[in-house]
Amino acid sequence: MKNKYILYIACAALSVITSCKRESFLNRSPLSDITPGTYFKNETDLQLYCNQYYSALTIQNFLKADDNSDDKANATVNTLLAGTYTIPSAATHNYSGSTTLDFNSNTPGTVINSNTVNINQSGTDWDFALIRACNFFLANYTKADIPDATKNIYVGETLFFRANDFWKKVKAFGDVPYVNRYIVDTSKSVLYGPRMPHKQVMDSVLKDLNFAVANLPVTPAEGRLGKYTALALKARICLWEGTYRKYFGVGDETTYLQAATDAAEQIINSGQFKIYSTGNPQSDYYNLFIQDELKGNSEAILPMRYLSSILMNGIDRSLGEAGDGYSKDFVNSILCSDGLPTALSPLYKGDDTPDNEATNRDPRYKQQIATRGFDFLAGDLITLPRIGTTVTSTGYQPIKGRSNSLAAWNANASTYDFFIFRYAETLLIEAEAKAELGLATQQVIDNTINKLRDRVGMPHMIIATLVKDPKSDFPTLPVLIDEIRRERRVELGSEGFRFDDIKRWHAGTLINNPATILGMKLTPALRAQYPAQQVSNIIVDANNYIRLYPSITTRTWNDKMYLLPIPTQEISLNPNIKQNPGW
Repeated sequence: MKNKYILYIACAALSVITSCKRESFLNRSPLSDITPGTYFKNETDLQLYCNQYYSALTIQNFLKADDNSDDKANATVNTLLAGTYTIPSAATHNYSGSTTLDFNSNTPGTVINSNTVNINQSGTDWDFALIRACNFFLANYTKADIPDATKNIYVGETLFFRANDFWKKVKAFGDVPYVNRYIVDTSKSVLYGPRMPHKQVMDSVLKDLNFAVANLPVTPAEGRLGKYTALALKARICLWEGTYRKYFGVGDETTYLQAATDAAEQIINSGQFKIYSTGNPQSDYYNLFIQDELKGNSEAILPMRYLSSILMNGIDRSLGEAGDGYSKDFVNSILCSDGLPTALSPLYKGDDTPDNEATNRDPRYKQQIATRGFDFLAGDLITLPRIGTTVTSTGYQPIKGRSNSLAAWNANASTYDFFIFRYAETLLIEAEAKAELGLATQQVIDNTINKLRDRVGMPHMIIATLVKDPKSDFPTLPVLIDEIRRERRVELGSEGFRFDDIKRWHAGTLINNPATILGMKLTPALRAQYPAQQVSNIIVDANNYIRLYPSITTRTWNDKMYLLPIPTQEISLNPNIKQNPGW
């Protein structure tokens, strides 16, 4: 049972800060609500100020996550992948923090009169408000009359969020202006500088992360960042950057791949985390994501927590009405229960019926996709995939984080917790980074991939017996890296990582595969089992697979999509900013 006095992380955006006015380039509105001469005097001041950052944490809530990739085909077409995305005129400024503080609260998790949470992430737009807020803190925190070790905790928090925000901008835009100090001089020579090269920005990001790791506490105060959270972010960012440098041929990847594995191993060797399991391989993976309380869960490096009448969310219901669906391509990637791909396994029964397709598969199939007998809501059992409804677009209905609870179905009344950092991701990072470095021994695989497989009762991955899938998405890759990528895809399905993975692997052409926008096989015999009105508008291809977008049979990757376009207003304001290639 959750205690109402326990602190909650991400609601700082609602309870201790208010939204601030946005202005264009570098968000240069004065931080007038705080006077450095009278503020930043003690630890409470530092803590209050840092609370505002926490709304920028990425919460894995599964709602339409991975719809921008080859894993999903939502009822609403993704405009970027369809080639119809247009250059925005201005940044949308989705950072919700400010420096207007509530002095009745001294943690990022204290909830005051709030029963819902707006989950926005900073860094995915040309928005420098969070970075500017971080730089303001770094220019003033030394005024606090407290020990340096205490100050450095909040410097560590600040640098954690600054690093994360710059990384998100690099992922989105490539080269970006790098500002690591609070700008008082508003002359054009200061504000309107050029973009710094990607590699230089990321080298500075790594320095910020290293400081955070060195100075955040091993056992943080309730609801705050700690050392292992910083290590988890470092591992995530360094894997992304190391593989990006390798597959885009820009060099110097080894430093980042080694940093990724070093960070992951510190988490693994701490002994504080392990894969959640109750010994029920047919349900443990599914049950992990409908937990009312993740505090104390062995897999939670950092959870987002919710409490009835204090802070709740509406994700459970939204997942049941999202018009979402895994793609045929994602489903094809799931192994059979003997550990072999469908193209090689004698256990594969084909896909002429939903029951056949789900038989003898990795147990994560039925724990991520609604199959016959799944309880949609309080005894409303799935018999046939609910195509032709808002429940699923493809017939492969995602059920990760989706329960049958009537209480959670009520609008904004769910108290299921979400992961911010999950130990399973750390294990996958360790396996992939080691493999990219050529250091993935069987022991490495046993300590990472096979821990995930043990939870669901899958055969272990044995390096010596791996056989290349003839239908692999990566035919030229070594089989070990190929299979680690498959494991990552399946384990982290619906958690929002896939498009970032496609980009860092320089693998955008994966979206050209027609199966990425196809759904289940709807044979005439299967169609006849549905009410005619429900399926009358469903179009299939020559092989009877559901076509999601009648005007599109395949998508065509354009390399300009590796980066987003910069809003035209920002370019007009700053002549030193040039548009990204192809846009």
